Amino acid sequence: MTLITSPVFIPEAQLKKAGSFAALFGNDNPLCLEIGCGIGDFVVQIAELHPERNYIAIDIFNQGCRQTCSRIEESGLRNIRMMRIEARYLLHHYLGKDSLQAIYINCPDPWPKKRHRKRRLLNKDFLNLVLYCLQPGGVFNFSTDFVDYGESAGELLAADCRFINRHCTPYTHELGDYPISKYMRRFLDLGQPIYFCSYSKREGLQIEPPKLQKGFRLRWPKEEV
Repeated sequence: MTLITSPVFIPEAQLKKAGSFAALFGNDNPLCLEIGCGIGDFVVQIAELHPERNYIAIDIFNQGCRQTCSRIEESGLRNIRMMRIEARYLLHHYLGKDSLQAIYINCPDPWPKKRHRKRRLLNKDFLNLVLYCLQPGGVFNFSTDFVDYGESAGELLAADCRFINRHCTPYTHELGDYPISKYMRRFLDLGQPIYFCSYSKREGLQIEPPKLQKGFRLRWPKEEV
């Protein structure tokens, strides 16, 4: 495992010591999260479009984190921080109620085999956590190149009355001004559509703190702590 020493990379111990992301960014700008940032192509695009917001990019793969850090540094953007951490653990322990203006999940592992579908990130328990952490009116964005995952995500979100669909159908293939990562572009160039869902949290909801399931914390190498 490569040790990441980039100034934009935040080990968990550093976040814990700082006490908040506002302290790490040095301002109280609205906070957004990309889960599974890959090599950082999407987060750099969206952070450049919205310099008034702060972005946390997370992934569990060391090499992807390293490449994302390099991409962020090359961009010169100061409104992105990178973490290698599991999404549910981060949301539960370090973000919490009404902390996020937007959440982005782009082309996550689809776990295509039926016996593995329960491993997919997007499920009712995860949406409870998403809704707890999103601000009223905050937006949850999900995209996938996998047909079954896109259709099931649209059905799941459309059936949840705590969300407002920002499109006319449960999912759409029209991305509009949504940034397109290199991974997404690969499928679009092959004529394969991206399934895109965008839903906002309804105002006035009272969301109870969700319980965190066991087994979602990554163990850190000593060098990163």
